[in-house]
Amino acid sequence: MIGQDRSEDLSEDLSEDLRRAASRVLERCRTRGFTVATAESCTGGLVAGALTEIAGSSDVVDRGFVTYSDAAKQAMLGVPAAILKLNGAVSRETAVAMALGALAHAPVDLAVAITGIAGPGGGSADKPVGLVHFAAAARDGRLVHREKRFGDIGRSEVRLRSVAEALEMLEVLAGGDAGPPR
Repeated sequence: MIGQDRSEDLSEDLSEDLRRAASRVLERCRTRGFTVATAESCTGGLVAGALTEIAGSSDVVDRGFVTYSDAAKQAMLGVPAAILKLNGAVSRETAVAMALGALAHAPVDLAVAITGIAGPGGGSADKPVGLVHFAAAARDGRLVHREKRFGDIGRSEVRLRSVAEALEMLEVLAGGDAGPPR
């Protein structure tokens, strides 16, 4: 219902694993004094939502860019039209440009970007449903890219797995012990 408080519903929707991952990211960032921005396409703000679901996250989370369209990627993050035309929205190059664009457009230390094909349609032989590109960038120049092919496992599952992957990448860049960049 419009106007009704849905905070309990949102808490129930966020899995305990994602809640723990978001808490770890926030704690690692606090320890190092880092702030974060997200640049999201196929996840539509879910990474920022997972982080801000945790009380007190405002000392770490600065902003989230939801850039679902190519025009939004260009306008909000400065992704060059040539990158989108040559490589497409779902590509390593676009994910990296999104992460670097978030750093350029926000006074933060870390940024994570996600662009992919959640489905159920929109895939092709070269870029199937479930293909997601991630990039995480740090103001000090560190940059990590990951490509995941989750498969046609359902739109919601692709998006939730993408949130988990993005949080893990932020934890790595924040100096966590989630393992080496892949």
